[in-house]
Amino acid sequence: MNPVYLRIRIAAIGAPVFIFLYGLLRLIEVMEGNQSHGFVWNIGHVLFFFSFVLFGGLSVELKRLVPSKSKVSKGGAYLAMVASLLGIACFLWGILGDLIKNVASVPTLLKLVGPLLFQVGMLGLLIMLVATRPRQLPIWTPILVLIGFLFFAINLNLLPIGALIILLGLSPLVFRRVSNE
Repeated sequence: MNPVYLRIRIAAIGAPVFIFLYGLLRLIEVMEGNQSHGFVWNIGHVLFFFSFVLFGGLSVELKRLVPSKSKVSKGGAYLAMVASLLGIACFLWGILGDLIKNVASVPTLLKLVGPLLFQVGMLGLLIMLVATRPRQLPIWTPILVLIGFLFFAINLNLLPIGALIILLGLSPLVFRRVSNE
């Protein structure tokens, strides 16, 4: 199997599964009325951290799949990847700040802009792969990923549901061969 395709598979499965597990652990903590920095809380945040590391790898690999037939498509894919990676860096910084006391907190502006950069960048890459001819992903892939992101924005208690929707949205990356291999 092509190593690029293997990395895409691992990230497309792992990132949403880790967010799902983090969401479940978070719900357990909420239901127990205990959102401290205990063992379950730390394990959840480590899973959340690794989910974004995998999303970072997925962003890089998806950018490589976008056909570079023109400077516009090549530049657009590069900008989408950079936006996604900057957003991911903000998430990772915030998670590290939660896990390690000596890490400076994320500035308020980056707390607002970071998640949007990640989401816009990731959705941009998925949309570019839908828009290519021949189509590399079904049209419902970015739609489901967007719906999953919206579940996160509505309420953090919906993280497990949103993660499952994202996993479903990314499933064509797992079960189908992407044509640019």
